[in-house]
Amino acid sequence: MDSPLDLHSVRVLGSLIEKESTTPDSYPLTLNALTAACNQTSNRDPVLQLDEGAVANALDDLSRRQLARGALRSDSRVPRYRHLLAETLNLHPAEIAILGVLMLRGPQTVGEIRTRTARLFEFPDLARVELTLQSLASLAQPLVVQLPRQPGQKELRYAHLLSGEPKVEASSPVARPATVESSRIGTLERQVASLLTELADLRSQFEEFRRSFQ
Repeated sequence: MDSPLDLHSVRVLGSLIEKESTTPDSYPLTLNALTAACNQTSNRDPVLQLDEGAVANALDDLSRRQLARGALRSDSRVPRYRHLLAETLNLHPAEIAILGVLMLRGPQTVGEIRTRTARLFEFPDLARVELTLQSLASLAQPLVVQLPRQPGQKELRYAHLLSGEPKVEASSPVARPATVESSRIGTLERQVASLLTELADLRSQFEEFRRSFQ
């Protein structure tokens, strides 16, 4: 691609990928149906509110890049739209499914990708997901990237590159408010003092018990 896709084009392309598998009877999609798909509140991150004009502009952008085009169906006179990832980028269904969920829901772990692509493509195991990610990352123009591990994360995440290099925000430990920290220390001190008192009582009782046998 000559330049990165913007957020609207990514959402439109991801929605076309999803609906091709989840609502095949309605695919290719009308502009109205595509707009509704873009604005879903489930399975979307971030949630957007696009009007038909914004979706139409995104379709124009994708059409210029040969990533989507209009389509006609014999049972409908209303213009419809479909994606062209398989033809233009020479991708197979597993790769398209992964790109679709990354476009719709942002960076994800291998396990999340496998779960969320289940409606689009059935990966037999995590190894197959990892193999497909490696394939997408090793293209002449890579389409996915492995993100650096962030503090507190157990698993690595992957992101698509259709919008260019993803911005990774450095995370830092959450600072405890001073009042909360002071309260926490005070509680611990009281618990330690109580335990020391109990220990002293036990020692005293043991000494009395021992002396009774002398």
